[in-house]
Amino acid sequence: MKHWHDECAVFGVWNDPEAGRMGYLGLYAQQHRGQESAGIVTQYEGMHIIHKGLGLVGDVFTEDELLRLKGMAAIGHARYSTTGQNLLTNAQP
Repeated sequence: MKHWHDECAVFGVWNDPEAGRMGYLGLYAQQHRGQESAGIVTQYEGMHIIHKGLGLVGDVFTEDELLRLKGMAAIGHARYSTTGQNLLTNAQP
Protein backbone atom coordinates (compact mmCIF):
# COMPACT_ATOMS: atom_id res chain seq x y z
CA MET A 1 0.00 0.00 0.00
CA LYS A 2 1.36 3.40 -0.97
CA HIS A 3 0.90 6.22 1.53
CA TRP A 4 0.47 9.87 0.65
CA HIS A 5 3.25 11.99 2.11
CA ASP A 6 2.78 15.72 2.59
CA GLU A 7 5.95 17.73 2.38
CA CYS A 8 6.84 21.25 1.26
CA ALA A 9 4.57 24.24 0.86
CA VAL A 10 3.38 25.82 -2.37
CA PHE A 11 1.42 29.05 -2.56
CA GLY A 12 0.09 30.96 -5.56
CA VAL A 13 -1.32 34.44 -6.03
CA TRP A 14 -3.11 35.80 -9.08
CA ASN A 15 -4.27 39.30 -9.97
CA ASP A 16 -2.99 41.11 -6.88
CA PRO A 17 -0.78 44.22 -7.17
CA GLU A 18 1.28 42.93 -4.23
CA ALA A 19 1.45 39.30 -5.33
CA GLY A 20 5.06 38.91 -4.14
CA ARG A 21 4.22 40.09 -0.61
CA MET A 22 1.05 37.95 -0.53
CA GLY A 23 3.13 34.95 -1.64
CA TYR A 24 5.56 35.66 1.18
CA LEU A 25 2.74 35.81 3.73
CA GLY A 26 1.26 32.57 2.38
CA LEU A 27 4.59 30.78 2.68
CA TYR A 28 5.16 32.24 6.13
CA ALA A 29 1.82 30.80 7.24
CA GLN A 30 2.86 27.40 5.86
CA GLN A 31 6.42 27.50 7.22
CA HIS A 32 5.81 24.29 9.17
CA ARG A 33 5.59 22.48 5.79
CA GLY A 34 9.21 23.20 4.89
CA GLN A 35 12.04 24.92 6.71
CA GLU A 36 15.05 24.19 4.53
CA SER A 37 14.69 26.85 1.83
CA ALA A 38 12.14 29.21 0.31
CA GLY A 39 11.64 30.94 -3.00
CA ILE A 40 9.17 33.13 -4.87
CA VAL A 41 8.87 34.00 -8.55
CA THR A 42 6.67 36.84 -9.77
CA GLN A 43 5.58 37.86 -13.25
CA TYR A 44 6.09 41.51 -14.10
CA GLU A 45 5.77 43.04 -17.57
CA GLY A 46 6.56 39.75 -19.30
CA MET A 47 9.57 39.00 -17.09
CA HIS A 48 10.07 36.65 -14.18
CA ILE A 49 11.59 38.05 -10.99
CA ILE A 50 13.00 35.34 -8.72
CA HIS A 51 14.36 35.30 -5.21
CA LYS A 52 15.23 32.19 -3.23
CA GLY A 53 17.52 31.21 -0.42
CA LEU A 54 18.35 28.71 2.29
CA GLY A 55 16.62 28.98 5.64
CA LEU A 56 13.30 30.08 7.05
CA VAL A 57 10.89 32.18 5.01
CA GLY A 58 11.29 35.19 7.31
CA ASP A 59 15.08 35.04 6.93
CA VAL A 60 15.16 34.54 3.16
CA PHE A 61 12.97 37.55 2.28
CA THR A 62 14.03 41.01 3.41
CA GLU A 63 11.85 44.07 2.90
CA ASP A 64 14.07 45.10 -0.03
CA GLU A 65 13.54 41.71 -1.70
CA LEU A 66 9.78 41.94 -1.22
CA LEU A 67 9.78 45.37 -2.87
CA ARG A 68 11.78 43.93 -5.79
CA LEU A 69 9.26 41.10 -6.33
CA LYS A 70 6.86 43.22 -8.41
CA GLY A 71 3.98 41.81 -10.39
CA MET A 72 0.37 40.69 -10.33
CA ALA A 73 1.14 36.95 -10.09
CA ALA A 74 3.43 34.91 -7.85
CA ILE A 75 4.29 31.32 -7.00
CA GLY A 76 6.17 30.47 -3.82
CA HIS A 77 7.71 27.30 -2.42
CA ALA A 78 9.09 26.34 0.99
CA ARG A 79 11.17 23.15 0.83
CA TYR A 80 11.15 20.13 3.04
CA SER A 81 13.78 17.85 1.55
CA THR A 82 12.88 14.29 0.81
CA THR A 83 15.80 13.87 -1.59
CA GLY A 84 18.89 15.89 -2.39
CA GLN A 85 21.13 17.95 -0.19
CA ASN A 86 20.47 21.24 1.54
CA LEU A 87 21.87 23.33 -1.32
CA LEU A 88 20.65 26.53 -2.96
CA THR A 89 20.44 24.69 -6.29
CA ASN A 90 17.66 22.54 -4.78
CA ALA A 91 15.60 25.56 -3.67
CA GLN A 92 12.54 26.33 -5.77
CA PRO A 93 11.00 27.83 -7.81
